[in-house]
Amino acid sequence: MSFYDYKVKKRREGELDLSELKGKVVLVVNTATGCGFTPQYKGLEDLYEKYHEKGLEILDFPCNQFGNQAPGSDDEIHEFCTAKYKTTFDQLAKVDVNGENEEPLYTYLKEQRPDEEVKGLKNKMTMAAISKFSKTTKTKSDIKWNFTKFLVDKEGNVVNRFIPTVTPEELEKEIVALL
Repeated sequence: MSFYDYKVKKRREGELDLSELKGKVVLVVNTATGCGFTPQYKGLEDLYEKYHEKGLEILDFPCNQFGNQAPGSDDEIHEFCTAKYKTTFDQLAKVDVNGENEEPLYTYLKEQRPDEEVKGLKNKMTMAAISKFSKTTKTKSDIKWNFTKFLVDKEGNVVNRFIPTVTPEELEKEIVALL
């Protein structure tokens, strides 16, 4: 299987066939509206506005597995994001990213990039604290918290995985290099 072999549920109805994204750089993010990292929506939107026309897509998967920080329906989450952060990229349907009901795309992403690199004392301390609250993290490859990011190149290769503390702004150089 490759990245392009997956289909994911859209927020409203139907599926997005990821083969439609061939030739694009894709940033896949599990998000939450009530998390300390939620302000990253602004950075995601800034990247999207700046690079969408050049081939960047953002796949936003709301996920309520970490501290119940993504309550509400798919439409309520979308309304919050568009009102508070002026997002123009669409959210997909809410998913689980760990466990027996995890979205199959996330199983694939975690197989391709089983762990993220944690650099710096502050990031190490933050991730250690987060890991104490994550009830769904059972294996090393599991997603640790909201706003974990996967970067996929134009050929569908999962080229990197980023911890939640890595901001969208910090990804810009890597995204530009792939575009």
